[in-house]
Amino acid sequence: MYIAAIDQGTTSTRCFITTDEGEVVGTAQFEHEQIMPREGWVEHDPQEIWGNTRRAITEALVEADLELEDLDAVGVTNQRETAVIWDKHTGKPIYNAIVWQDTRTENFPINRGDGKKKTATRSGEDKERYLRTTGLLANSYPAGPKWAWILDNVEGAREQAERGDLLAGTIDTWLIWNLTGGARAVRRGMKEGGMFDRLGIRGRAQHVTDVTNASRTLLMDLETLEWDDDLCQEIGVPREILPEIRPSFGLFGTMRRRKGSRDVPITGVLGDQQAALFGQGCLDVGDAKMTYGTGLFMLLNTGAEPQFSDHGMLTTVAYQNKGEAPVYALEGSVAVGGSLIQWLRDQLGIISSAEESERLAAEVDSSGGVVIVPAFSGLFAPRWRPDARGVMTGLTRFVDKRHIARAALEATCLQTREVVAAMEKDSDIAVERLRVDGGMTANSLLMQMQADILDSAVVRPDNMETTVMGAASAAGIGAGLIEKPFSLGGDTIWENTMAGPERDRLVWQWDAAVERSLDLA
Repeated sequence: MYIAAIDQGTTSTRCFITTDEGEVVGTAQFEHEQIMPREGWVEHDPQEIWGNTRRAITEALVEADLELEDLDAVGVTNQRETAVIWDKHTGKPIYNAIVWQDTRTENFPINRGDGKKKTATRSGEDKERYLRTTGLLANSYPAGPKWAWILDNVEGAREQAERGDLLAGTIDTWLIWNLTGGARAVRRGMKEGGMFDRLGIRGRAQHVTDVTNASRTLLMDLETLEWDDDLCQEIGVPREILPEIRPSFGLFGTMRRRKGSRDVPITGVLGDQQAALFGQGCLDVGDAKMTYGTGLFMLLNTGAEPQFSDHGMLTTVAYQNKGEAPVYALEGSVAVGGSLIQWLRDQLGIISSAEESERLAAEVDSSGGVVIVPAFSGLFAPRWRPDARGVMTGLTRFVDKRHIARAALEATCLQTREVVAAMEKDSDIAVERLRVDGGMTANSLLMQMQADILDSAVVRPDNMETTVMGAASAAGIGAGLIEKPFSLGGDTIWENTMAGPERDRLVWQWDAAVERSLDLA
């Protein structure tokens, strides 16, 4: 038996083909363009992402020497808060996808029902009200305000939505709709007088999402797991254009490549950070992981009841099996992780590859006093200051690119330390072992630095593909092929080697640099 796991991330789209025992037999990956029309705006082309998804599936199957109909289940994991709206008749997006990093909706307008709109705030009544209902803050991060921005800024979009011509979704929804037939299935259903809908013929386009992705929109009630009508009206997103919310493990629709071929069910969907949590096997209360990808994301399993933060953390659905209660998590989200290394490579030209950052940083025993605060999209958790700006402090003639490379790694570790400290305060759980995953964890120097700055053990599984394996596991469970997440093999562990005063000095320098970052607001 075979499972295809689609991992649609911020910078690329991948497909892994695994057996029902978790053995990987085929892979493919394609990057997509990062579109930045102006400062603070980040967009992706949904059509490019869909094209890359098709290519990744095809090439992974070729490498595995399989056909589509050989698959027994498909899982999807995705960048989460990225928002798409498209014409359901043509399948064409009416605007680029607005990416989770984008800050244009920081002060989005809300309608309280008196016919007047005002700006949402991040403090006081608004902050508490949004947080206690959705687990999120009213800022630029969630998908809901991004959908509203598209409707308000694309000519004729609201009128199209009112006519029922538009559909909205996060990236999982966009991919599932296309994988299950998309506009082609809609047109065929219309041509045949709606037979697809009346007869439930397999392969019709499904406009659906799962609870983990829906919990990243600012529109879903965390306890009812349904769209909140008042929030939809207030933020300006018609409920009619939103997808149906389903459990993470279960049937989302079927793929069919050609007439007569066997349908392939899509049976597992998780946002990328929840997929990493599940893939790491963090199934018990108190289990936590940190993903080092484009951004940095820590999730802590809090069990069957949502737990709300007083220290800048978010509350999210971790996963839900069909017919069972959801599992919740606290989350700390940092906007810039691996993208800082990309910045050194692509914008500054200091390094030629991510691997070079480790080599350069290892050539010096400190950053020479250099501190980088990578507030390219403001600062996310736990500070939530969208007005912060990136700074580099402590520069002298002594400093060269080796010190800057090391400072970039330290920035990753120090941001992680802030999130871990806030998470410990909220949960009253000491994080003595931090499970880690993501592309940056291949940097062993970074992992040692992280253990030093945290004064905790850092644990990396031998199989670092936790996100895509989490999606494969979700699909396997949803299809009834397996009962628990696939094993990731053994672990590599780093322990603290740093003296307390040195750690305190780094933290003091970081806090001082952050104040400089905020002074530029």
